[in-house]
Amino acid sequence: MPTLHLLVNGQPREIPSDWQAERLLDVLREPLGLVGAKFGCGAGQCGACTVLVDGTPQRSCLLPADSLAGRAITTVEGLAEGGRLHPVQQAWLDEAVPQCGYCQAGQIVSVVALLRRLPQPADADIDAALAGHLCRCGTQQRVRRAVRRAAGLPPGAGA
Repeated sequence: MPTLHLLVNGQPREIPSDWQAERLLDVLREPLGLVGAKFGCGAGQCGACTVLVDGTPQRSCLLPADSLAGRAITTVEGLAEGGRLHPVQQAWLDEAVPQCGYCQAGQIVSVVALLRRLPQPADADIDAALAGHLCRCGTQQRVRRAVRRAAGLPPGAGA
């Protein structure tokens, strides 16, 4: 089997041959040790495993790793730069969004993609971007506030 090289968080990574036919989620978590993306439903319905592939949110539990050669994969671990959290990650902390944290990485990378596409989203845009992310903790209002904060919008804006 030829060597599989993936570009993960801006770094070229060589994937061991025994992992190449696995799901991206498993490759990220096991041989690469990037555990931000979580296994939730395994069917692409919950969003816990979301990563960015070429800047677009994708469910890593549905993606064969060997189909991603030459594509840029970004996990929640790859968002911080120079020791500083990404503004979305910082807003998440500032607004005390995390509860159990299971869904957070998927939501954060999806919001990063949203803000790249739409720098000042309305609440409807935020809701649409996060519609496929299941969160049982009920932090949706704090999520909206965090997105507004990261976008530089006033706390009540976006309605």
